[in-house]
Amino acid sequence: MYLDNSKKLLQIFSLTVPVCVSTGKCEESLATPLPYSSFTSSSVYGGGYGAGYAKLNRRGGAGGWSPMDTDHNQWLQVDLGSRKQVVAIATQGRYSSSDWTSQYRLLYSDTGKNWRPYLQDGNIWTFAGNSNSETVVQYELQHAILARYVRFIPLDWSRDGRIGLRLELYGCSYWADVISFDGHGVISYRFRSKKMKTVKDIISLKFRTTAGNGVLLHGEGQQGDYISLELRRARLQLSINLGSNQYGSIQGHTSVTSGSLLDDDHWHSVVIERFRRNVNFTLDHHTQQLRTNGEFDHLDLDYEISFGGLPVSAKSSSGNRENFVGCMEGITYNGDNITNLVRRKKVDVSSFRNLTFSCAESQSFPVFFNSSSFLQLPGQSDSDTLSVSLSFRTWNPSGLLMFTALSDGVVEIRLTDGKVTVHINATQWNNARIDISSGSGLNDGQWHTVHLIALEYYVMLTIDGDEASTVRTAIPFLIRTGGTYYFGGYFQRTNTPSPQRSFQGCMQMIHIDYQLADLRAVEQGLIGAFENVSLDMCAIIDRCVPNHCEHGGHCSQTWDEFSCNCNGTGYMGATCHTSVYQQSCEEYKHQGKSSGNYWIDPDGSGPMAPFRATCDMTEDKVWTTVKNNLSPQTSVTSSDQEGKAVLQLNYNMTAEQMFSITSSAEYCEQHIAYACRMSRLLNTPDGVPFTWWVGRANEKHSYWGGSGPGIQKCSCGIERNCTNPKHYCNCDADQRQWREDAGMLVYKDHLPVSQVVVGDTSRAGSEAKLTVGPLRCRGDNFLLNVLSSPLFLSIVSGLIHPMVFADISFYFKTSSTYGVFLENLGTTDFIRIELRAASVISFSFDVGNGGVELSVRSPTPLNDDHWHRVEAERNVKEAVLQLDGQYREVRPAPPQGHTRLELYSQLYVGATGGQRGFLGCIRALKMNGVTLDLEERAKVTPGVKPGCQGHCSSYGMHCRNGGKCVEQYNGYSCDCSLTAYDGPFCTDDVGGYFETGTLVRYDFLPEAGLPVMREVKSLSEVSVPSEANLTQEELVFSFSTSNAPSILVYVSSKTQDYLAVVLRHNGTLQIRYSLGGLKEPYTIDIDHRNMANGQPHHVNITRNQREIRLQLDHYPVATYTLPVASDTQFNLVKTIFLGKVFETGQIDPILIERYNTPGFVGCLSRVQFNSIAPLKAALRSGLAAPVTTHGILVPSNCGASPLTISPMASASDPWHMDSAGAIFPLSEEKASGDGVDRNSAIIGGIIAVVIFTILCILVFVIRHMFRHKGSYHTNEAKGAESADCADAAIIVNDPAFTETIDESKKEWFI
Repeated sequence: MYLDNSKKLLQIFSLTVPVCVSTGKCEESLATPLPYSSFTSSSVYGGGYGAGYAKLNRRGGAGGWSPMDTDHNQWLQVDLGSRKQVVAIATQGRYSSSDWTSQYRLLYSDTGKNWRPYLQDGNIWTFAGNSNSETVVQYELQHAILARYVRFIPLDWSRDGRIGLRLELYGCSYWADVISFDGHGVISYRFRSKKMKTVKDIISLKFRTTAGNGVLLHGEGQQGDYISLELRRARLQLSINLGSNQYGSIQGHTSVTSGSLLDDDHWHSVVIERFRRNVNFTLDHHTQQLRTNGEFDHLDLDYEISFGGLPVSAKSSSGNRENFVGCMEGITYNGDNITNLVRRKKVDVSSFRNLTFSCAESQSFPVFFNSSSFLQLPGQSDSDTLSVSLSFRTWNPSGLLMFTALSDGVVEIRLTDGKVTVHINATQWNNARIDISSGSGLNDGQWHTVHLIALEYYVMLTIDGDEASTVRTAIPFLIRTGGTYYFGGYFQRTNTPSPQRSFQGCMQMIHIDYQLADLRAVEQGLIGAFENVSLDMCAIIDRCVPNHCEHGGHCSQTWDEFSCNCNGTGYMGATCHTSVYQQSCEEYKHQGKSSGNYWIDPDGSGPMAPFRATCDMTEDKVWTTVKNNLSPQTSVTSSDQEGKAVLQLNYNMTAEQMFSITSSAEYCEQHIAYACRMSRLLNTPDGVPFTWWVGRANEKHSYWGGSGPGIQKCSCGIERNCTNPKHYCNCDADQRQWREDAGMLVYKDHLPVSQVVVGDTSRAGSEAKLTVGPLRCRGDNFLLNVLSSPLFLSIVSGLIHPMVFADISFYFKTSSTYGVFLENLGTTDFIRIELRAASVISFSFDVGNGGVELSVRSPTPLNDDHWHRVEAERNVKEAVLQLDGQYREVRPAPPQGHTRLELYSQLYVGATGGQRGFLGCIRALKMNGVTLDLEERAKVTPGVKPGCQGHCSSYGMHCRNGGKCVEQYNGYSCDCSLTAYDGPFCTDDVGGYFETGTLVRYDFLPEAGLPVMREVKSLSEVSVPSEANLTQEELVFSFSTSNAPSILVYVSSKTQDYLAVVLRHNGTLQIRYSLGGLKEPYTIDIDHRNMANGQPHHVNITRNQREIRLQLDHYPVATYTLPVASDTQFNLVKTIFLGKVFETGQIDPILIERYNTPGFVGCLSRVQFNSIAPLKAALRSGLAAPVTTHGILVPSNCGASPLTISPMASASDPWHMDSAGAIFPLSEEKASGDGVDRNSAIIGGIIAVVIFTILCILVFVIRHMFRHKGSYHTNEAKGAESADCADAAIIVNDPAFTETIDESKKEWFI
């Protein structure tokens, strides 16, 4: 919330800038009124081409300025006479010629020295100039500049002519009081009263310095409050403390840092705006918003506030903090112009030795090197002493600082991996090489000094004047200097420059032979030489300030670019902008994930941090669960002076994160229970409640679980079943026995419970226990926010404000081959995402510097009526388009970076013109972490409707094992009714444990049962005819047992036809088909596989006419054929038996005699006969089916453990009948006469007895548990029509009704 308040600061404050400007708009012509002498240049082509003729639309002389040489060393300079505020620039080519300037850069200065390049979007800006000689190209500066001198640097020009230029500058006059600080003087502004207590502050100033450290302002109070603005290592630090509490547990100190490289001797503007604890800290047009720590709103200062350093009273306790050295102007404090008061001698300035109202020129003369620059300077030759010193600053870890050739060798000073290294090579001493190094981390952008001395027989290297860094070593030869020194690189004119040798950065204070080099003489061409060097300018840029790495990403940089390390942030991308997590549990489900703990990032690329939550996907609806720290049945004992106990709940997430869960959910609930003994809960509906709870937004609520807002009752009071009918809560009866009031809180705008205040536990004998369950929410209104457009229409959804960062994501599905998804237009800027072709998505935009288009091609058509996801992002590093999370195109930003996208129209879903609009469905449209409410817009837009059918075409594959995908309004579910499985994706096994004598019987109803037999496609894609006489069927099941013989499955008919699957005495499997036409049933014996081994086995029997296919476990499918004499119809299917047969009529006597007694003992699961799942029908009480169970059937999936090995080839299968030379453990030749090996039988018998004993014990325990299982109480709505009171009727009709209830209803409730 504080971010919103701090943003309002810019509107609350009306800042008065302490400068004088001309009245009216700041758009006067500044260059045209100037005399000819105010224009100077690097050179002139001829008499009529002078710089004074370079005025816009003028034809004097040759019609403009042209230099002698057309190269990159030319410039045109304008002296405005005094400092001016420049807001715009206009250029033309030379009149009626082929000369113009197509690209240029802009430098400006107060003194004509120490030039500063114009920066925009963190880059040295290149302006687009002219393409002919007459057209005027005007450029509005993104931010105004203050300067007296303006210099134009042509970068590109006419290919058919020369450099030509006419120009105009637009702006207005500027004046401000300037004060020079020498490091001793401090301005002390005394308050009118001894103490100053403010709730609002506005402080502004401009400063200019070459020092990296110094206090700009400081004020403090005796109560510990303070405010301080200080330069530290050329960065600006604001420290503020509005006070800490008396115990020190809440600290009020707040500190924030801004800017970098502020010791560049250029003017920098600072504005501090504070309203209570909200602060706007602005440095050079970049504003940081913060909220101070602590709990106080006022800044209490005593006596004074000082500028330029610390007052004498504060120095003793402040350590060695340096005073400011440099210049300030325009100092204001809460409306008082401090600089003006100083000039009028109304402020104490007694500490100044020499107070001056002007800013002295800097004596430094910086040199700016790029990757192909060098500077050549002369020195003494044939000297036995070499002395070189310089200051440098750079971001690159390596580069050549200095090179000189000796009379018999070379000397190099190089920056290597952030340290300075010196190499001396002497050819006369067999190429003897001396290497020394010192320093570390010197590529931090700060100024560092290097001093190298070589004389007699030693060499010494010192960094930053620190004697501790000095490295000294002996050399076995005398130095003889060559007299020529190269800085920044050594490139012979005939060779190509070597990039690894180049230095990128700035140098100044270059000394050779203990003498300061005269770089102005170099600029005038009097001494030395240079190439591609910018003199009297340091254009170093800190690309990590402001930090473009979002969400805590670490920024690092070289001279040309920055990079972001996103490790450990939970985000990815070039600027750590894109979240690696999904926005909700619902989205994880749509990806086919199962239940578990997941990281949730509800706003994606937004500022909210991800959090951990539990996702429950075992039901059709996905539940998000967040636990709290309150243990169940927490005893309420402690109480305050008022006799109330306060229990605080912590959910390990912020209020904003919690709100994201409840606001996007369709439904939320939280269980709350109060167990009591002589401890009242709510009192009467009209009375003051003894206990209440606090929910979202710290609102107090006095209703309890099972009730609703405005009704001070418990669940039993709504349902009229309280212990004492005179009360509306069980606990309000105040009885000595333990009672409980429990229920669900379902008004999600009040959830979660953050605090419970219990007010009746201080009496003798009073006891209470509190339980607050986890917050549970289901649904995701944002993810499933869908619209469909059957027409080519457009709808308005919102604005894209000017920004550098932008990201858009959404899902779509369509059957069209083209259409515009999104479009937003500005005056020149635009952004568009569209379906270009059946398999091509494009993302195009223009930010005023040329259009950019990215496209991604899918290997499959996108108009397949399936859901596809599109993600588009644009930042200062790159533009990215991604499709379905795997196909992407990345386009690096242009050299000057992506400028600010300025769109002033509204965002259209579809096309603004309509002819290329999108035809299909779009959902979960999100921009910059904010989900747009498409459904709400669709309701008021003709031709567009909320919701979209067709989720199954994209997500139907998640419905497994024959489950049917069912379309819903804003999602899908899996219908498992025609499968033997359960669960949200039909993947949960349904099985049971059969005790001795247990059977399941499923009867097909006569006539009415015929539709049931109209099979859908079976698991093996076998289609079944609608009539009851089957010519094809499929039986699938899994089992595990250690007992044999037994009947596993028996399918009977009204005739003598049947299908039986049995285990014989030796544990082998037999399938018996009797379809008529044969004297004996057709049997399939799997003689060499002992299936009664206690392990899970899977059986799939599929028949089509005479062909029978058998799949057993992981073995290959075996095919069998019914004899020609056999019928192919399974006539009048009647009953399915599982475990045992209990049937009247004609039954195969062999089945009864050999296999039916005592019956199957073990586990069966996944039983399915065509579309009938008899075991599932028996175990699911909610399913209405003609199924009966005899004996004890315990739910279990012990017969369905998943297989962990792959199918085995027939040739390598030792159990396969055709395996040559295979040795079978149960070979009939080695079996006894009754088919059972005697030794094996004895061992098996012992094992069977042990297993049987264990099973008996388990059955006894299970039956005992079920016998003592108590009933449960539910607060499920009973229905409004059956409600027996008004309260219950309202709760049923609207469980999340508003807390605002009119008086008449309140009376009716009572």
